[in-house]
Amino acid sequence: MSERTTTEGTTAADGEPAAAGGVPGADGATIFVDLADEAPLPRRGILSQTLSDADGVELVLFAFAAGERLSEHTSARPAIVHILEGEADVTVGGRAVDARAGTWFRMPARMPHSVVARTPLRMALYLLPKP
Repeated sequence: MSERTTTEGTTAADGEPAAAGGVPGADGATIFVDLADEAPLPRRGILSQTLSDADGVELVLFAFAAGERLSEHTSARPAIVHILEGEADVTVGGRAVDARAGTWFRMPARMPHSVVARTPLRMALYLLPKP
């Protein structure tokens, strides 16, 4: 059985909800022992939650049910997307990508992109400071 650290600095067995926000340290660092574990997979729909918003970088974690999609859109800020788990059809600036766990891409502001989850999917979105 794996364990994860909650915001109170204690551990919780898998199956118990993890407190959002990671473990803040006295040094100013915030640690997520298992980032994907912070986003429970929905049976349908898309779950999104902001886990951090500091120093101009916002971390938003997404969890998709299979078949769900984010239609093509843009962001006013540059962004990094990291697929943590699952498979998706991703389009970035007109380029089709067969995305899976480990896929990573960086986009400038206003670049069109879309995501279609082929399987249950977890991904991290890092919104970067405006240039």
